[in-house]
Amino acid sequence: MNFSSLLIIVIIVLGGAYFLGRNRARAISNQGVRMHSLPDHYGTLMALWTGVPALILLLTWHLLEGPVINHLLVAQLPAAIQQADSSTIQLTISKVYNLASASGIAADPSLLPAVEHLTALNERTLILNSGIALSLCLVCFVITFRRIKPELRARSEMERIVNLLLLSSSGIAVLTTVGILASVMFEAWMFFQQVNPLEFLFGTTWSPQVALRADQSGSSGSFGAVPLFAGTLLISSIAMIIAVPIGLMAAIYLSEYARSNVRQYAKPALEVLAGIPTVVYGFFAALTVAPLIRILGTDLGLEVSSESALAAGLVMGVMIIPFVSSLSDDVINAVPQSMRDGSYGLGAT
Repeated sequence: MNFSSLLIIVIIVLGGAYFLGRNRARAISNQGVRMHSLPDHYGTLMALWTGVPALILLLTWHLLEGPVINHLLVAQLPAAIQQADSSTIQLTISKVYNLASASGIAADPSLLPAVEHLTALNERTLILNSGIALSLCLVCFVITFRRIKPELRARSEMERIVNLLLLSSSGIAVLTTVGILASVMFEAWMFFQQVNPLEFLFGTTWSPQVALRADQSGSSGSFGAVPLFAGTLLISSIAMIIAVPIGLMAAIYLSEYARSNVRQYAKPALEVLAGIPTVVYGFFAALTVAPLIRILGTDLGLEVSSESALAAGLVMGVMIIPFVSSLSDDVINAVPQSMRDGSYGLGAT
């Protein structure tokens, strides 16, 4: 039983626990006993206690499984590889995984013990993980099922658990953001130890090709970011030239001239563009807009590259039209009616 199948089983058990808990609360209530909470609250509480601990266990093991198995595999590798650098060890472990999955790679006799050990570890961990997760579901189910009584404050306990889950989710989101920021800052610190910050900020040549190993030939690398800044400003300027007039005129029409039945359809249709992923815009620009601009430039006798700033600026301008239009529409509608009437009284049209 793999991780996905086990996860599906736990979710099914969670749903079954909800219905059993709700039905037990209804049965007690039908006997004329006044329950503290609604039957749905008892069912939800039982589902939470049955499924959440097992789900947390599965997710935790899923995150720790790779590092733990890799650490155990290192002891099964040949001694020469164990004494090599970390990149060689990781490459060998990847080869062991490929051999264990029968991906068609020629088997290395020295790696056969590690492959057999990996196969045995996977089988044992699947059995152990499945047994612990399902046993935990069963134990929590029995305990919670026996707790369903009229005096059990199911709604309050359920709300505390949900609040804890929400707090944990928000904490994970914050920690993820902090981790990304720390990772970027660490890489930036390592980069600026190799490259002068003044050269990066004011250099006019961007050529990051460098030799990765001593036996490779390659450029020493130039990391002047001025061309990047200039290209970004150029593309942004083209995009704003396109997006600002169209977005502003669309906002003025929707807020001042359009009838209500036109506005209720036109505004959502315009904002649909904001929901399209940016990678789709980039893919469209690379495959459609850029070649079209190159062909048009060739017909006019101009040399136009497929990576021109004009193609990127055009597509980015279309991409930000919904943001300009929505923001301008909100600003226009935020003007008080008294100021509108005052401006009309002063002669505004």
